[in-house]
Amino acid sequence: MRLDFDKHAPGFARAMTHLDHAATKELDGAGIDPGLRELIRIRASQLNGCAYCVDMHSKDARTVGETEQRVYALPVWRETPFFTSRERAALAFTEEVTLAARNHVPDEAFAAVAAEFTEPEIGALVSLIVTINAWNAIGVSTRTWEPGSYQP
Repeated sequence: MRLDFDKHAPGFARAMTHLDHAATKELDGAGIDPGLRELIRIRASQLNGCAYCVDMHSKDARTVGETEQRVYALPVWRETPFFTSRERAALAFTEEVTLAARNHVPDEAFAAVAAEFTEPEIGALVSLIVTINAWNAIGVSTRTWEPGSYQP
């Protein structure tokens, strides 16, 4: 551990928990499947190199019924037949938003997700992606949570 973030930034840690709850409420309101939520969290965490979050959300994905095959295939999701067109759109959008500095989420990427999701669903997806990226930034920079320690 580099820094006990929860101890040294307790107000912000609580705000992150509130943000996470708000994103989950948006997802619930939009009817986004819990399995897809976890796949998005895992994929963003993989891209950001957050070992704790990859471990946590892989466990949570299995808890909500995701198969190990799909969880393991996330790094190569484009090359597999395991994901629906809707899931593919969400995963592609997750990558574009997570790596936004690379090309600023091009119009084509937004159009692809808009072909599969309604505007309220896209709002919920953005809420989720922004939140997991914030958690990843905390985890990667502080190493405050030990990978493998999370229990659902």
